[in-house]
Amino acid sequence: MGVAQTAAITGGAVGAVGIVLMAPVALSAIGFTSAGIAAGSYAAKMMSAAATANGGGVAAGSLVAILQSAGASGFTASANTVLASIGSALGTCVGAAVGWLSNIFQKRNEQKRREEAMAVVLFGIAAGALFMWSKH
Repeated sequence: MGVAQTAAITGGAVGAVGIVLMAPVALSAIGFTSAGIAAGSYAAKMMSAAATANGGGVAAGSLVAILQSAGASGFTASANTVLASIGSALGTCVGAAVGWLSNIFQKRNEQKRREEAMAVVLFGIAAGALFMWSKH
């Protein structure tokens, strides 16, 4: 298995686990907490805008309602599965890009080593020819 493939697989695994672990933290950070929507937070502004748009109440099934439910009681198993799939896809893309860049730099280093080896060989040939010429 090459570097690019290993990086893509690793990125996918890290992305899947990372997003499942970090999603509740992110929700809490923007104000969707287990105790409700935090006053003065981004979530409070979202709730206010949603309530204003719906004539005073937040519609069931709206984005704000779904995020508040997730913030209050956590994600369901199916939501975690969706999050893990998204995280895995994103992580795989990032890992593949890192692997691709690694291959480019590795090929450049190999090319440089080949050029240096060729220079040594050519120097040896020139030095040998000069030595042979000086003996005449």
